[in-house]
Order: sequence, then structure tokens, then C-alpha cells
Amino acid sequence: MIRYTFYIAIALWLAILAGLKLLVRPPMPASVMMIYMTLSTLGILVFVAANEERFRHFVAPLKAVFEGRAPKAVQALVLAGIPLLLAWGAWLRTAPTWDAPYEPRVVHPEPPSGFALHGKRIETAGLKNPLRTADAATLEKHTAEGKTIYYQNCFFCHGDALAGDGHFANAFSPIPANFRDVGTISMLQESFVFWRVATGGPGLPKGATPWSSAMPVWQNLLTEEEMWKAILYIYAGSGSTPRTWEEEPKK
Repeated sequence: MIRYTFYIAIALWLAILAGLKLLVRPPMPASVMMIYMTLSTLGILVFVAANEERFRHFVAPLKAVFEGRAPKAVQALVLAGIPLLLAWGAWLRTAPTWDAPYEPRVVHPEPPSGFALHGKRIETAGLKNPLRTADAATLEKHTAEGKTIYYQNCFFCHGDALAGDGHFANAFSPIPANFRDVGTISMLQESFVFWRVATGGPGLPKGATPWSSAMPVWQNLLTEEEMWKAILYIYAGSGSTPRTWEEEPKK
């Protein structure tokens, strides 16, 4: 068997390649395939080189080809095949594709300095939820009213547990935001959430594309106070705490 080390190594390499391509579902990305095949190649070479006699039999067919001792047909096949394989690899890397060009998307785009709300301009910087200045009892009342507003308008997409798994969630791409995810509203000021709610998907800036948000422009359906109340409940119901604007140092 040791005489056929070269052919066994080639057969093993091809078997690994075929197994990764045909048996792994869903198909793995090309970059991952490259990693696995590189590791497989290194493993085979280490195994071959670990034994002197095995290594000698492994390189014997190659030496025969390049020293002119192999059959002419084999020499022609190898010497023509190497440049053809290199040319094919180069073509695969430069060939035109029908795929749409990649466009990076900003998940939390920077809000504008101001936006229109019910016919007036709202400045984003320093904007705070005015309902949070109320006493505890009133704040609890506002939050309860916000819960009603949420279930009348937002529940169908964002879900009963505010996890982005509402009845209609799977009909959208991307799916609605999961407010329980620490990477969503917990990282944002309420002013950002208010801007997103008020202006909806159409209000997203160019830097947020491609981001086909299906969220309506809620200022067309709700009052300013109703949107702030809904935001109160979104934070309370998801167990999140909004980020706050940094207080200016006292002079």
C-alpha cells in the first residue's frame, strides 16, 4: 500500500472535497470550504511527511513527470493541466456575476439633526421623553396607557413579548425589531426610538439602506403623546432601560 501513497493521498483529498460539497447541507460558504480544504491538505501532507519511506513514494510520481521518465501522455496531461487549473481559478475570481452588488447597512443609523412632526420641526439633540418627569403614579398610568396603544398598533408585528415575533413578523424582510435583545433599544436614547416611530421606514436616511423597514409613519396615526406613552411601555415591557443624554458639567 505504501507504494501508492501519492494516489491514496489524492483520492482522500478528492473524497473530502466531494463530501463537503455534496453531503453538507445547507452548503457552506466558499470561505469556510477553503478553510476546511486547507486544513485537510495540511493534514495529509503532515501524515505523508511523517514517514521517510512514505514521503519518498509520495514524491516519486511527481519526480517521474518532471524528470521525463513518465509516459508522454501523463507528462502532457500534468504540464498542460497545471496552467489550465490556474487559469480556471483566475477566471472564477474575475468572472462577471449576476448578484446584486454588496451594500453595507447601518443597523442603527445616525438620526438627523431634526425631523418634521405634525407640521413642526423637532430637534433631535437633547430630546427627552416629557412623560418621564411625572411622579411615580402618573408615570405608571402613562405606561399602562402605552401598553394599550402598543397592543392596538404594534403587537401584530413586534409580538406579545416584544420579541419581534408577532403574527405578521415573518411576512417582512427584515423582521420587526426584538426589543428584548440587548442590542436594540437598550443601546438607544428614547429620542432615537421616538424619531424611528414617528417617521417609520420612509424616514430612514440613505445610510440605512438597503433596509426595507415596513414600519408605518406612526405620526400619521398617533399623537405625539401617544407615541411617547407607547415608548414608555416598550422599555418597561421589555425590561430595558433607555440610554440618557450626558449631563453637561456644572460650571
